[in-house]
Order: sequence, then C-alpha cells, then structure tokens
Amino acid sequence: MFGTDIGIDLGTATVLIYEKHHGVVLREPSVVAVDQDTGDILAVGYDAKSMVGRTPGSITSVRPLRDGVIANYEMTEAMLQHFMRRVTKGSQKFFRNRAMICVPSGATDVERRAVLEAALEVGAREAYLIEEPMAAAIGANLKVEEARGKMIVDIGGGTTDIAVISLGGVVVSKSLRLGGDKFDEGIMRYLRRQYNLAIGDQTAENLKIMIGTCTPMEEDQRMIVKGRDLVQGLPRQIEVTSSAVNMAIGEMIQTLVDGIRNVLESTPPELSADIIDRGIVLTGGGALLRGLPELVAQQTGINCFTAENPMESVALGTGKALAEIDNLRNTGRSSMLINLKRSSRKHY
Repeated sequence: MFGTDIGIDLGTATVLIYEKHHGVVLREPSVVAVDQDTGDILAVGYDAKSMVGRTPGSITSVRPLRDGVIANYEMTEAMLQHFMRRVTKGSQKFFRNRAMICVPSGATDVERRAVLEAALEVGAREAYLIEEPMAAAIGANLKVEEARGKMIVDIGGGTTDIAVISLGGVVVSKSLRLGGDKFDEGIMRYLRRQYNLAIGDQTAENLKIMIGTCTPMEEDQRMIVKGRDLVQGLPRQIEVTSSAVNMAIGEMIQTLVDGIRNVLESTPPELSADIIDRGIVLTGGGALLRGLPELVAQQTGINCFTAENPMESVALGTGKALAEIDNLRNTGRSSMLINLKRSSRKHY
C-alpha cells in the first residue's frame, strides 16, 4: 500500500511541507540544536531556533542548509526525519511516500544528488527534484505550460532565483547567493559599524520584518533594539529607524534588482513583450520587504507584484507539480511542463 504525495520546500531558513489533500502542513525553521559532547540532537525547528545565541558551550545550534543547498548532510537527514515523523505521524515505515523537493536553479549535480539521497533515506518511495523558480511559478498559479513568457523572482533565505518561463521550461535563469540571511547579516554589520552595537541573528531578523524597507518612507518607523556595547562590553539599547535598515540592506537590494535586469537583458524579444504585459511576480519571504515591488517596477519599467501567498508558493508548487506527473506522462507531455530529475530506490 502506498503513501501520499509530499512536496518539500527545503529552504535555508525554513522548511515547508505540503501534503496532498491537506495543503501546507508544516512550516518550521531549518535549525537543529546539538549536544557537542554526546552528538545527541536536542531540538529541531522552532524549539532549536529559540536556543540560538542562548546556549551553553556544549550545545550548538546548527543550520544544516546554506545558500539553498545541503551543508551538513547528517543534520539535514535528521531534521527531515523529525519533520516527516510529525507529518506522517510515524507511519512512513509502513506507507512509503512520493516526494518532490525543490533546489536552487544554480545547484550543482552533486548538490542535487545530496537532496535526492536525503529524501530517500527518510522514507520516500520515489524522490523528484524541481527547480525553485519553476515550483514558485506553479505555486503562484502562473500557467507555465503556455507559450507565453512569465518572469518569477523567488527570494528565499539563502538564494534568490530569477527565471523566465515559457512552454513548461526555464528559458533564462540566474541564481544569486543572496537572500534573507544576507539581509540579516547586513543589518548586524551596519549596527556594529554605526552604533558599536552587537546584536544576534534573531534581533536582526525582527528588525528586517518589523521596519525593513527598500525605499525611503514618508515617516520613519522606529524600533528599540537591545544588544551588547562593543566599547564597554555592557548591555545597551538604541532606537533604530527604518532609514537605517534601508541603508544596511540597500546595496544588497540593488544587487538583486541588477540580477533581474540582467535576466531581462538576456530574454528573447517575444518573451520580453509577454513580460511587459504580465509583469514580474515576486515570491518567497523576501518578497514581503516593504517597497520591493515598487523599486523593481521603477528600475525596470515593468509592473511588479507579490504573489498571493509568497511564503508558501514553492511548497504549493512542489505539491501541484507532483500531482500532475502521472497525468502528463499519460499524455506524453511530462517533459513539457516541468524539468525533473528522478531517483528511486527499492526497499525490502
């Protein structure tokens, strides 16, 4: 007896799991807390993230994915096993699932193989890969099989994937090692340099979410930030404005926009005309940054908007694509809709 179809958005910052007929059933941070003395895993997901920066020396919080790909295979496998047990309520030892996992468009063959192997090790009967921009486009309800160009920009925690899609394939693409994590690091560096204040990852992320902006605001938003004074070594708090956050991430945002422009410059003329008509679609957590659609539209001259559910677009796309595989095989159009790599393993 076979299990259900599972779609996995294996992100640098967050893992989302889609289950057939149930939608997105899990959204947890990609963090694992490990006891260095024993090697035991103490916590995964939100529980582990709450420990970041607050653990004794013997406990460390590990992020097993970096720049959208697996950096620590064992921790990634353990994390996936934990999440899959929660989703399947421990039943995957009896009911093998089909799984589709997304990878950045710039991932190497070795990196792709590592993702497939991890999925098979945690109990998938068959594992498929789909590139993130294609999954994001499907999840954003773009009709990727049409002979018309669509542009998708998926801004994740570790990477930004930019692609022009037509006839079920990626025509032009670019993957930037730039995402929400780099924005957080930029905010941390800026506060160290400008205010001699050291803050943690979570504080930087909260600043980005609460008052982060890509364009100047009519009225500055303000937020109290607590950290450690680098001169005196004592705790200190300061008031940070949205303009300061804009200064901290402005250069990286410009790199992102330049990447969009580069892809547009490489796009065939007919598809460029389609994109002018249909606009540029933003997905991923980074799409929620205030002022980003307006900035992209201003610098490209093309309408830009955020997908209806940007944080879940990739996970939804993996599930929808997996559901379509059998139908497309039956009609001989499987290669037309999505560009997949497949791996399977016999289980005894």
